[in-house]
Amino acid sequence: MRYGVWLLATAIWLTGLATAWAGDDWVFTFERASETALSNPHDVRLSMDGRHLFVADVGSGNVVVLDADTLAQVGAFGGDILAGTHDIDLDATGRLFVADTHNGRIAVFRMRGLQGDFERAFGDRLAGPEGVLVHPNGLVYAAGAWSNNVVAYRDDGRVAYELRGLSAPHDLELAPDGRLWLADAGNDRILLLSERLEVLRELHGSPYDFDGVRYLDVLTDGTLIAADKYTHSIKVMSPGGELLAVLGTGDAGRGPGLFRTPEGVDSRADTLWIADSGNDRVVRYRFSR
Repeated sequence: MRYGVWLLATAIWLTGLATAWAGDDWVFTFERASETALSNPHDVRLSMDGRHLFVADVGSGNVVVLDADTLAQVGAFGGDILAGTHDIDLDATGRLFVADTHNGRIAVFRMRGLQGDFERAFGDRLAGPEGVLVHPNGLVYAAGAWSNNVVAYRDDGRVAYELRGLSAPHDLELAPDGRLWLADAGNDRILLLSERLEVLRELHGSPYDFDGVRYLDVLTDGTLIAADKYTHSIKVMSPGGELLAVLGTGDAGRGPGLFRTPEGVDSRADTLWIADSGNDRVVRYRFSR
């Protein structure tokens, strides 16, 4: 399939929506933007029930909790013990794993409603973690942006596997078959890894033209979505790596189909949440294909 980027420039202001972009079969429709005070929000993660969105807010250090529908703030926690919070993931019990970047660790919180109670932390061989993934195999994978590695930890914090030789790696996301996608940001590439952290595939160069690719999401069918920071865009790839669509013009901006250094992305069904980091907000889109 060819890929394309078209600004449709069709603003449906009477309904408050704007159809912004399509890539062949893909159409993204802007729905709303958060109005709460955020400070350089990075990755975002939906709660288990889909009602809330956890936001890693770098500037405040907090995990900010938004209503997933209205994007209004309904809670915040962790700023008193976290520093430079970058990424968030949940395990099957609802515990929250946070990339506590400036403290060089993964912090674990036991959730009590919308409040997180600090439980423990780990981070052997890790510096400046900016990505964390809780895997169904029982391991926790963390990307050390400052140590240029990915480390897989057992539940007791012991190291199981390690991949070195990366450059500012960021997000890790789970593919449907249990393998892992990694945004190797400093090398402008996305890698497909085995559970043992063996490199299986590389997405790099044309036609992707990544520039500081940051956080990822994987749809139920294996479609990969990436926030590409310095092209100010969101890029969509097939499970086999074919570039399908791009949301964004390539230039920084603010408005439907426009972003400024986007970082985080998460989805459920036909809804996509994006951390429009340089604009200090979270935006929500509906997509169809």
